[in-house]
Amino acid sequence: MKAVWHGSVVAESQATVVVEGVHYFPAESIEPANFTDSETTSVCSWKGTAKYKTLIVDGQSNPDAAWYYPDPKPAAVDIRDHLAFWNGVEILP
Repeated sequence: MKAVWHGSVVAESQATVVVEGVHYFPAESIEPANFTDSETTSVCSWKGTAKYKTLIVDGQSNPDAAWYYPDPKPAAVDIRDHLAFWNGVEILP
């Protein structure tokens, strides 16, 4: 699977974890230089508290385009150290 934004592959892995139809990419599948931490958080009743990252490609910024659960609840332990994408990021096979 690939996560693509503005024609650039920002994550690629054959080992994504699918939860509720969303592909979570292993953290090692991204290029850290393309991401900055965000102050945004959200809470899922069964996954826990999500943190967000802003995606940066060719000087263009996509705020909060990736999210992850640094300390997921037991039911979501499979997505620890994984990131998911939205906000215009395409997920392709």
